[in-house]
Amino acid sequence: MAARHQPNAAKGRGATGNRAGRFARDEREAFDDGWPGDDEEAGTSAPATIVRADPARRLISRNQSPDIPFDASINPYRGCEHGCPYCLDGDTPILMADGRHRPLRKLQVGDIIIGTQRDGWYRRYVPTRVRAHWSSRKPAFRVTLADGTVLNASSDHRFLTERGWKHVTPPVVRGEQRPYLTGNNKLMGTGRFSAQPVHDTDYRRGYLTGMLRGDGHLGRYIYDRPGRGPSKVYRCRLALKDADGLQRSHDYLHEFGVATKRFVFQQAAAGRAEIAGLRASSRQAFETVHGLIDWPTDPSGSWRKGFVAGLFDAEGHRAGNNLRISNSDPAILGALVTCLDHLGFTHCREHGPRPGGRDMTVIRLVGGLGEQMRFIHTVDPAIRRKCSPAGIAIKSEADLGIRTVERLPGERELFDITTGTGDFIANGVVSHNCFARPSHSYLDLSPGLDFETRIFYKENAAALLESELRKPGYQPTPISLGINTDAYQPVEKRLRVTRDILEVLAAHRHPVSLLTKSRLILRDMDILGDMAADNLVSAAVSITTLDASLKRILEPRTASPAARLDTVRQLAAAGVPTSVMAAPVIPAITDHELEAIVQAASEHGARGAGYVLLRLPWEVKQIFRDWLAAHFPDRAAHVMSLIQQSRGGRDYDAAWGQRLTGTGKFADLIAQRFALACRKNGLNRSARPNLTTEHFRLPPRTGDQLPLL
Repeated sequence: MAARHQPNAAKGRGATGNRAGRFARDEREAFDDGWPGDDEEAGTSAPATIVRADPARRLISRNQSPDIPFDASINPYRGCEHGCPYCLDGDTPILMADGRHRPLRKLQVGDIIIGTQRDGWYRRYVPTRVRAHWSSRKPAFRVTLADGTVLNASSDHRFLTERGWKHVTPPVVRGEQRPYLTGNNKLMGTGRFSAQPVHDTDYRRGYLTGMLRGDGHLGRYIYDRPGRGPSKVYRCRLALKDADGLQRSHDYLHEFGVATKRFVFQQAAAGRAEIAGLRASSRQAFETVHGLIDWPTDPSGSWRKGFVAGLFDAEGHRAGNNLRISNSDPAILGALVTCLDHLGFTHCREHGPRPGGRDMTVIRLVGGLGEQMRFIHTVDPAIRRKCSPAGIAIKSEADLGIRTVERLPGERELFDITTGTGDFIANGVVSHNCFARPSHSYLDLSPGLDFETRIFYKENAAALLESELRKPGYQPTPISLGINTDAYQPVEKRLRVTRDILEVLAAHRHPVSLLTKSRLILRDMDILGDMAADNLVSAAVSITTLDASLKRILEPRTASPAARLDTVRQLAAAGVPTSVMAAPVIPAITDHELEAIVQAASEHGARGAGYVLLRLPWEVKQIFRDWLAAHFPDRAAHVMSLIQQSRGGRDYDAAWGQRLTGTGKFADLIAQRFALACRKNGLNRSARPNLTTEHFRLPPRTGDQLPLL
């Protein structure tokens, strides 16, 4: 198979150029990793490798995507020097960190939203950041809950129920099993979100009425000036410690023609924040404001929402599951109660003394977090510190039982995101996000040469892992090591990050599986052999091709095919359950080798085999096109045609259940050939190694004193 080399392709690298990532990159420190490269020729120039410590707060990543066979993973490195080139309806409202909601289609990478995190006995709402955002077209299902909440999602999407995460529908492949929604399930959360108000003229009038009557000062004074007669003074003043409430009031007053000046009402002192204020002193401003806050004879719904929002900003407070508004003016309290009744909120009245001796009446909202969020969404206060559910446990009295799950006609554009917590709040219920999107761009790495030459390593990984394994309530589950990026990068020879992680896992007798292209895994045979004796480890070696010349341009800085097969042999001989991954299978370039790879795997002691059809998400598709143009220009169009035939007419289809193997005639033929080759060579006869957690332990810390006998 002849390949044509482009003269300006980077020597010893897979990508032909350095395409810009989606996000800015920071500066990095150069470091010579000393990697010679088995296939590199002495004296040739190649882009230098740059290595930088990547300080991390946590090491174990969690994943529950249905077509990824692991729940926990560790990636010691970001970027890869080897040189190898779910979803909801877009209108679904997503809970933001400030308590508002925004349609899923309008989210952006970097937005801070609300996810969840387990804390002791409870799962609690916490802020999290959107790390990736994408869309795809696929069949959709309408999930209707007992309280009327409606969610349009793909069949593979998962929601949190009282019995754990469950998919929307059963698996489509006969014989497979996965938990899915039934009529006996109840989703977790507060239930459907309410519409947010339009800030029209009536809303703005209502807001100023609540704010200024609740916490403002509006006065007109007459005093005598010696020799000049009486003088009139007009004062309009508002002072708040929250800048967002003050800013909204300033903007609304300006829209009504009232010019205000900012001033410091109270200087900051020990234990006391600065309080800023607005003021206007003209007669025109006084009369305009006086007219704005007059009680309307027939208030509109929009005015009522604005009034409640303004009064809540002025004199409301929220702590945990309690939301209250305090006041002593009967007219204000009467208007508040009328508005809450009109908006359908249940409330109760409480009385208590106020500092200074004056009685205070408190109107408290009834109904828990669900009603609080409905209140916040319905009236939209300006002061957002009072609106976030962060820290509150997920407990709900809402009736979120599954009523129906119905298939919608045709296909729809559906959206999904990746978040820091692995989930998000979709229309009031906890929704799982997708795992392992292309990560190099939002990790400050170009998807091109930067990804191959800018390597980050997890600093102090062993200590981080030790800390996480010792956390109270930690439940061991097999960890997959090096999934996004090979754990045996060339720099591992010196940095030994993966070795340190394995030593911690071995000391705790914690199960682990590894996937690598590198022969360097054999360095750790002392650890792996020991763990294999207790059924604590499995390994998979990736073999893309058996052709050394093709490997030279496809994966230029990886071990040769012969070296990888020998790695399989040595792992298997040491008792480590070992499989081979033919990944990726590239149409018209490597697919003809599928049977030979499976046969070679069997001959070298592998127990199983798998394959992945070439995936081209995000920027990777253009990097691969560049690679084709540089090395196989004569067949580039044919290769892309076969890929698109297997991806629904596109370069890539991220739909769960088919993103790894594709669809269509070519993809079906690959699947049939692979299954036949495995049967012929005796692979995959038994289930994937089921690693045990029964040996998990917490060994004494270094320096711990042994107990006295």
